Amino acid sequence: MAEIRGLIFDCDGTLADTMPAHYEAWMTVLARYDLAMSEERFYALGGWPTKRVAELLVGESGRPVDVERIAHEKETLFEQSLHLVRAIEPVAVVVASEQGKLPMAVATGATQAICQRILRQIGLSDAFDTIVAADDVPRHKPAPDIFLEAARRIDVAPPYCRVYEDTDPGVAAARAAGMEYIDVRTFYTPRRVT
Repeated sequence: MAEIRGLIFDCDGTLADTMPAHYEAWMTVLARYDLAMSEERFYALGGWPTKRVAELLVGESGRPVDVERIAHEKETLFEQSLHLVRAIEPVAVVVASEQGKLPMAVATGATQAICQRILRQIGLSDAFDTIVAADDVPRHKPAPDIFLEAARRIDVAPPYCRVYEDTDPGVAAARAAGMEYIDVRTFYTPRRVT
């Protein structure tokens, strides 16, 4: 194993316990449009940007539903619950212990604005050198683009980066980027809604 010189963290479900709030927002919005997504599928799509999930669900329905509107409504509902979000302590401890020692980045399927709000809510807004968000790369997890961009921004070659992730697409992206990874699901399980 290479010596780790930089750390890259996913946000939702890795730094912050946001997944139940995301799922509840999805359920409310999808019910408005007579669309559905199981909680199991929601977790399988973890790391996908909201608009991409909406495109998938609308495409499968075969109905002319406004994807932009669904994505906007879902994000609005999620933002209204941000005050309930808490840090995932074992990961927050890693961030605190490595801050100032190693360059660190966030690589998230969320938007820049939402990620910054989440980091403020959990008290980690000043811990990272950069945030790479969904709109910063052309391809999303499981493609490696977001992790490769994060490594570029912190100026650490991919083999010397360690990724913290909580989804299968995120782990696949870390592998594809040639980075070591820690799957936080091995020590943390978010609350399920159903």
